[in-house]
Amino acid sequence: MSPSEPQSPTPRRRGRPPRAEAGDGPGARERIAAAARAEFAERGYDGASIRAIAKGAGVDPALVHHYFGPKERVFAAAVELDFAPALAAPGVLLEGGPQDVGERLTRFVLGVWEDPATREQLRAIVRSAVANEAAAAVFRELVTERLMLPVAGRLGVPDARLRAELAAAQLVGVAMLRHVIKVEPLASVDFEDVVARAAAAVQAHLTG
Repeated sequence: MSPSEPQSPTPRRRGRPPRAEAGDGPGARERIAAAARAEFAERGYDGASIRAIAKGAGVDPALVHHYFGPKERVFAAAVELDFAPALAAPGVLLEGGPQDVGERLTRFVLGVWEDPATREQLRAIVRSAVANEAAAAVFRELVTERLMLPVAGRLGVPDARLRAELAAAQLVGVAMLRHVIKVEPLASVDFEDVVARAAAAVQAHLTG
């Protein structure tokens, strides 16, 4: 090729970008997950983007795809981190007898919502699930397969899965009205009063 001939542009590489240009290295995956949580919490599922998540983590967008895949899987990873405290709920069933399982489960699950450290992230998850079917599918799988199915497996009663899902509906409904929609007086009433009243319904679903 003569000096006067134009140089062909360097072809764009596909797949994982080089470490130097991608921001890869120790902690990159954790930074991406943290940025995804913040982005989804602030903008919801529809408003969040892979590019914005990558910018927040200081990495190339291709690295987000490399670690997590498409947007719905990034959302799933972020939701699992935010929902992790609630996933310990099945273990609560083993802490006592069946006569007060409703109270224990209600106190535990609603208590996760009462904690300021987890409340905002849970609000963002629910809002996204209500507004977007892809986000709803992620939330639905997490609640049914990771939370309520293990609960049902420990009840030892007929129609255990249906009972567990009805209990989940009761608890999610209370949490939404109290913390997302903020219906009064439920939004302002003392937490112990909420537990006392909701626990009876949860107990009936689980063992009645």
